[in-house]
Amino acid sequence: MSHWGQLLLQDAASPIMSMLIGFHDHAMLVLIMVVTFVAYALAALMMNSLSCRNILEAQEVETIWTVLPAGVLLFLALPSLRLLYLMDEVAHPGVTVKAIGHQWYWSYEYSDFNNIEFDSYMTPTPDLEPGQFRLLEVDNRTVLPVNIEIRMLITAADVIHSWTIPALGVKVDAIPGRLNQIGFIIQRPGVYYGQCSEICGANHSFMPIAIEAVDNSSFINWIMKFN
Repeated sequence: MSHWGQLLLQDAASPIMSMLIGFHDHAMLVLIMVVTFVAYALAALMMNSLSCRNILEAQEVETIWTVLPAGVLLFLALPSLRLLYLMDEVAHPGVTVKAIGHQWYWSYEYSDFNNIEFDSYMTPTPDLEPGQFRLLEVDNRTVLPVNIEIRMLITAADVIHSWTIPALGVKVDAIPGRLNQIGFIIQRPGVYYGQCSEICGANHSFMPIAIEAVDNSSFINWIMKFN
C-alpha cells in the first residue's frame, strides 16, 4: 500500500462505518469551503490597499460573521448527534459476546451458548503462515455471523483496555468493574483486525483482535464444535 493509501479510512464493513465515512466526507467538505473562503478573504485584504469605512465599522458585517459560523456548526452538529445516537443503540441482538481485556490478551464468552469461551493471544512471528499479518493475527479468532445484530459486552480484568475494530466503526473502552456494550452488523464475510487502542502497559501493542465473519450455516457449524 502506498503512503497516501495509508492515510485513508478502511473500507466499511458495517452500516455504522459507512455512515462514519459519509460524515467524514461531509465534514471535510465544510472544512475545505471554510478554509477556501478565509484564504480568499485574507489574500484580498492583504493585496487591497484601499479601505472602506462601512466595512471597518458595520453592524451588518459583524452580524453576518457571527451568525454564519453558528449555522456552519449546526450543519456539522446535527448529523453528528444523529450518528452518535445510532452508535449507542442496540436494537434486537441475535448474538451476544462478552470480551474481557487482560494484560495482554483478550478472552471471549458466548453468552447465548453453553461452554463457549476461549482466550485469544497474538500469534508469534515465527508461527505465522503465508498471508497472515504480523502483530494482528491471533491463535483463536472471534467467529461471528454476518447480517445479524451483534451485541458486544466489553470489560477488563486488570487495567483499562480498548476493544477496537476500525472496519466496523467500533471502539469501546474495557474498564475493570464496568460493563460497556455496543451493537453492530457485519455486512460481508471476511477477517477484520483491530488492536487495543488504550496504552495499557508494556505489551500494549501485542494484544490484537481478529474477527472472522462467516455466513449463518458456517457459524452454526463452528458452534457445534464446542458441543
